[in-house]
Amino acid sequence: MTIRFGIAGLGTAGLAFIPPLLARDDASLVAVSDPDPNATTPPGVTAYSSLESMLTHPGLDAVIIATPTTLHAEHAMAAFAAGKHVILEKPMATNLAEAQLILAASERAEKALLIGHSHSFDLPIQQMRALIASGRLGRVRLIQTAAYTDWMYRPRRPDELNASQGGGVVMRQGAHQFDIIRLLGGGDLVDVTAQTFDWDPNRPGIGAHQAFLRFASGATASAFYSGYGGLGMAELTQGIGEWGAVEPPTVPSLRVPPADVAQAKRSRANASDKMRGAFQPHFGLTIVTCERGDIRQSPTGLIVYSPDGREEIALPAGQIPHAMLLEEFTDSLSGRRAMLHDGRWGLANLEVCLAVVRSAEQGASVRLAHQYALEGTP
Repeated sequence: MTIRFGIAGLGTAGLAFIPPLLARDDASLVAVSDPDPNATTPPGVTAYSSLESMLTHPGLDAVIIATPTTLHAEHAMAAFAAGKHVILEKPMATNLAEAQLILAASERAEKALLIGHSHSFDLPIQQMRALIASGRLGRVRLIQTAAYTDWMYRPRRPDELNASQGGGVVMRQGAHQFDIIRLLGGGDLVDVTAQTFDWDPNRPGIGAHQAFLRFASGATASAFYSGYGGLGMAELTQGIGEWGAVEPPTVPSLRVPPADVAQAKRSRANASDKMRGAFQPHFGLTIVTCERGDIRQSPTGLIVYSPDGREEIALPAGQIPHAMLLEEFTDSLSGRRAMLHDGRWGLANLEVCLAVVRSAEQGASVRLAHQYALEGTP
């Protein structure tokens, strides 16, 4: 069975799916849509100016929705109404009510819904989860993750900096961190206490956060993110950047957003595939502490510290996270395995993002209601 895909939105997120789609035997890219006439269209693929027109493409089976978060609910529900399966970029929606409408539309249409991409698809994170599930190191007790980038000073539309419209580092980057934490910790978070920061008046928006999360198991996690362009992420990860490429040490400098945002976003999107390297991807520094040992990433895989000593686990290089996402999606449609990152998973992750923002606003912890335990958690 070959699944015929369309991509809605040809920014960095949408373009990242093109190489792994073209490499698969069980999938083909037949259509794309973007209102920008200068957007890149792969050879042999039909281009449309809107999602609505792309949904009429003959034989289209599934849609990857990489449009602005404010359009996710409208576009996902249109795709389900047209009888298509959906991969929906994170964050799932701007609020829980929209996310629940999307989930209900998926169930009514009896069509698959996967939420991504997030860095929980990275092979080292997947292998961390497998090691935890094996029970070899006992139960997870602590998870720490920290990332430093220049996210706030990259080319941004106004909505990308507005938390109420799905913007800012909590919604856009914290979504990666919380997905990783939930996967490694077993999913059943109970509450969140957090602080967010907005300290550059020339670039207003949530640019940093620190969150403390508790699981029903008693395990805890902390997540720190700064998008203000100081310390570089690779300095925490043995010189390897987000997509597995070697990165030189950063030199902090005054960041100036580009004057022509549309052109800058096109240039960044078209260059995104060149950022991928030969080592394992890192979304900052992630350390898991279990009852009988610790786990962290290395440039080539994982390092485990236990009573047996220090053990390095090498993992295959070149495993593109977007390819692993597509594999989960196509495996689910063919019945080879159940989908993990489904609509329910995306709703739970969005709840954590929103709880971080609300906790900071209220100065209090926020109880969670949409979390659930993963199978196979010790």
